[in-house]
Amino acid sequence: MKLSKIDYRGGDALLLASRALELVATTAVGPRVISLRSFAGKKRNLFIELPNAPRLHGYALRGGHRLWHSPEHIVRTYQPDDSPLEIKPLPKGVALTQPMEVKTGLVKGMRLELLGERTIKVTHTLTNRGVWAVECAPWALTMLRPGGYGVLPLLPKGNHADGDLLPNATLIPWTYTDLSQPVWELHRDFIGINVAKATEPQKLGISNYPGWSAYWNEGATFVKYAPVVPGATYPDLGCAFETFTNGEMIEFETLGVFGPLAPGKTMTHVEHWTVLDGLVRPNTDAAFAKLAAAVKLWVRSLR
Repeated sequence: MKLSKIDYRGGDALLLASRALELVATTAVGPRVISLRSFAGKKRNLFIELPNAPRLHGYALRGGHRLWHSPEHIVRTYQPDDSPLEIKPLPKGVALTQPMEVKTGLVKGMRLELLGERTIKVTHTLTNRGVWAVECAPWALTMLRPGGYGVLPLLPKGNHADGDLLPNATLIPWTYTDLSQPVWELHRDFIGINVAKATEPQKLGISNYPGWSAYWNEGATFVKYAPVVPGATYPDLGCAFETFTNGEMIEFETLGVFGPLAPGKTMTHVEHWTVLDGLVRPNTDAAFAKLAAAVKLWVRSLR
């Protein structure tokens, strides 16, 4: 594992690298992972960078991977993250912590750790430094480059004849979601997201799924994994995962458990990432099955 200071667009940042993967996290602002590259492919950034995007309600999107707190609110969600971070080196990575958000009393933190050559552990924390409890959930959002193909796996199928009589998941569309649009491709075992066919904003959530999602782009497949906690309460009508695309990028979003965060307490939400090389576009049942088999082996290695 290599950890070194670098410059990113005129600001301080950290480079965290193994022999297979390389990520860049800003330290002048954030916490934000602005870049993830795989050495086996073209070494292009799998994340999208938006250095010149206009601010959204005062918040600079910048691109990459960020931490918010759900549910979305015009004030508390869009608190700027423009200040330098506290940096703490770890044996396998680094911990980054922002100053307290004055209007919310919350402090966002992100621990980035390289586990072996191809696995990144991202631990998101929300700490309440205010004087009253806040109802919220950690919300981890990854913005990815356009032109690729995303997959949202569905849970294994049951059998009505065997007594499988109850539902096991809820699909949750947003008010502007149009499931007749060609961006959505419905399959038996997964929902495909054809980003190039999105001509207007689309968002979809799910309450229960196998805990992983994947995005294929130019032969490199980014996978993020955050298992669903059985019986837990999630925000946005129960969403454990959400995806948003407008054709110019796609977001893969996982959410932590929703509930009261008391003063002095911390909420934690963990994701694991990897990049799989050499797989074909997973837009067919056969290609998805190969991807799912590879992800299953990787998830098993985390235990």
